[in-house]
Amino acid sequence: MPDVRFVTEQGEIVLAHAASGDRLLKVAQIAGMPLEGTCEGQMACSTCHVIVAPDWFPRLPDPSDEEEDLLDLAAHVTRTSRLACQISVTEDLDGIEVRIPRNAHNLQIG
Repeated sequence: MPDVRFVTEQGEIVLAHAASGDRLLKVAQIAGMPLEGTCEGQMACSTCHVIVAPDWFPRLPDPSDEEEDLLDLAAHVTRTSRLACQISVTEDLDGIEVRIPRNAHNLQIG
């Protein structure tokens, strides 16, 4: 069962457990991270934008052109930004660290 380390905007570390194959968006939402995922993983928005720690970024598959286009619309994008709906958590990613971008919010929760 892979672990994911989320770093909140305030710098707090939140450890979450994922089943191998879970989408990072689902893991983040269960852990209470403020990622909306408006399109429910259909890659039609950028509301699940996360910043992957630089040492973990090269371990991910390359983003598609569509994902890169959507990241162009996201706020506070960095060189290691990705859409959480496009990251499948596997045993190879056990311990991955991702930062929640500044001003992230989920309008679906109070």
